[in-house]
Order: sequence, then structure tokens, then C-alpha cells
Amino acid sequence: MTMTISQTRIDEAVAEVAAVAAAHAEQVDTDGDYPVDAVEALRGSGLLGLVISEESGGMGAGPVEFIEVVGAIAAACGSTAMIYLMHVAAAVTVASAPPAALPGLLRRMASGEVLGTLAFSEKGSRSHFWAPVSESVADGDDLQFTAYKSWVTSAGHADVFVMSSKSAVDPETVDLYAIPADTPGLEIAGPWSGLGLRGNASSPMSVSVTIPSGYRIGQAGSGFGTMMATVLPWFNLGNSAVSLGLSRAAVDAATTHVTGARLEHLDQALSSLPTIRAQVAKMSIALAAQNAYLAMAASRVASPADDTGLFVLGVKASTNDAALTITETAMRVCGGAAFSKHLPIERAFRDARAGSVMAPTADVLYDFYGKALTGLPLF
Repeated sequence: MTMTISQTRIDEAVAEVAAVAAAHAEQVDTDGDYPVDAVEALRGSGLLGLVISEESGGMGAGPVEFIEVVGAIAAACGSTAMIYLMHVAAAVTVASAPPAALPGLLRRMASGEVLGTLAFSEKGSRSHFWAPVSESVADGDDLQFTAYKSWVTSAGHADVFVMSSKSAVDPETVDLYAIPADTPGLEIAGPWSGLGLRGNASSPMSVSVTIPSGYRIGQAGSGFGTMMATVLPWFNLGNSAVSLGLSRAAVDAATTHVTGARLEHLDQALSSLPTIRAQVAKMSIALAAQNAYLAMAASRVASPADDTGLFVLGVKASTNDAALTITETAMRVCGGAAFSKHLPIERAFRDARAGSVMAPTADVLYDFYGKALTGLPLF
């Protein structure tokens, strides 16, 4: 995808969205509210079409610009960043094979009129998102699709859901569908209350719908291939960027705190303590290393090479685990000021816990990476 849109326009849009997201981040987290204002800012920013081609109404940017945008939004509000990431993942999936019965969907997703999200995870297959247990059955030119989706970001707020099921043609394969939110039979099945990312509305959904077969994305049975070739690279890059955006927020807040906070009886800042400086240095170095790894992964996805698959598998696991360590260190360095919520670090600490358990989990990715290195089949 060749980008012709100006970097200045992207930077200005990101700054505007991040400012709105940051202004509401504490309230979104405290109350568990969906970040309505930040999402409205996203809709009007053009960023929902960041990686969609200009021919389809988007900005035509690529993976490198994508990780920069996601990271900047995550540093302001983790929940908003996840909502954005899931929209982009849904949009690139639709772009891979636009459903015939939904003409104009991709252009509406690019313009901000339609907010999308993924709905893959199911209770029956848990973090193995690539193996739905839900079924779709052919009914003339329509399909009867029944499922229970366990985690759906933007549930109750998205305008279209990209959902997976066993194929109606061959239940040993997977189909993907774009299903508009106003389709009868889509129901939120419970509340969302998480340790972190409290505003992203990741509620379970029950699905019992009759839809045109033309809602299918791609050919029958092609869903698994699309998950691996399209969804996984973009999702893993974006999820990594969320982890590192949260880490950056923690490092910046911790550095500012230890520089300004003083030990009055010694007449010196906290940063005068060698132990404090060492921990701040470790955080900063770890963040720089992971940012470099993510940049390499994004460049490989933009221009595929023989080792692209390894980067796609490794980068999410590595950045997720690094975020756990970085945000924990920031909490320790800032002590009671962080623990008592006087600093935004504890929010980043909690939000960062989501990445490693979000499918595909870090442990699964490490296993896949090891299989790839040793010549074993991934599945």
C-alpha cells in the first residue's frame, strides 16, 4: 500500500484525537464508560481509514504509520486505542474481500461513518480464536448463524461486526462474515468489567441471525487463511503498539515524578538516588529496544521477507511481556504516589495486563515461534 497522504495531516489528526482521549481517560477508567468523545473524534479524524487505500476513501498508509498512530493513542487512553485497533483489524479484513451484499461498506468504514470490530473469541475454543465452534447453516440464499462470542470490543457501540464461524459449506473450515449491528438476533449477553481497559466495552454477545450469504468475506472456507494472512499481522502489530504506548506513558510519568518530587530532609530530588536512576534507565532502555523490534516487524509486514512470519509471531509476545515489566517497575519507582492513583501509572499498569492474555496469548505465540524455529507445523 503506497502512502501519498501527508505525514503532517496524520500527525495533526493523532494529536487532536489523543488530546480528547487523554482528557476523558481517567473518567473512562474509573466509571468503566465507553470513550464516546474519543470515538467521535476518531470518526471525524480520518484515522479510521488510515490503512485503507485512497481508492476506497482511506489515507493509504501502511503498517509503520499504523503502529505510530496506535501507540500515540494508547499513551493517552488504552481503551480508546483498543477500540481503534479492533476497527482497523476489521477494516483490513473487509478490504481483503469486500462482501458482495454490503456495497460501500469499506468506504463507510474508511470515512468514519461505520465503526467496525472483530468478534472471533468463543467460550468453546477460548484463546484459540482461529477455531470457532459456532456454526452457520445454509438456508437457500441465506445463512443461519448461531454463536456465543465471549469478548467483543465495542459491543453495543460498533456499527458492523466481523464474525467467524464454521463454514456452512465445509464445517472443517472457517468462514468470516461482516454483520451490521442492526441485524436482528445480535444481543449483548452480559456486562463488561475488567481489571484494565475498562472502557472498551468487551462484552460477550449471543448471535442468532439469518443473514444473506453475500455478507461472507471471501470464498467459502477461506476464513482461516484470512485470519492468518491479514488479521494476525495487523492485530499483532497494533496490540504491540498498545503495549508500548502504555509503557511510554508509564515511563514518562515516572521520569517526571522522580525528577520533580523531593526528599526535603535531604534537599534533593528522588532522581538523586542511584537506585531510582537505575530503574528509570532500565525502563527506558527496555522501551527503546521493544520499539525497535516493533518497527522492524512493521517494516517486514509492509515489505514481506522470509522472516516476516517470525516477526509477526514474536512481536506481540515480546512487547506484551515487556509492558508487564516496564509498568511494574514504574509502579515500584513511584511508590505510594502511583499506588494511590496520584499518578496515571497504575492505570497503565492495569491496562498493560490485558495484552498477554488477549488472543493469541503471549504463551501461545511463544509456542508457535518455537515450532517455527524447529520446523514443526504450527497447527
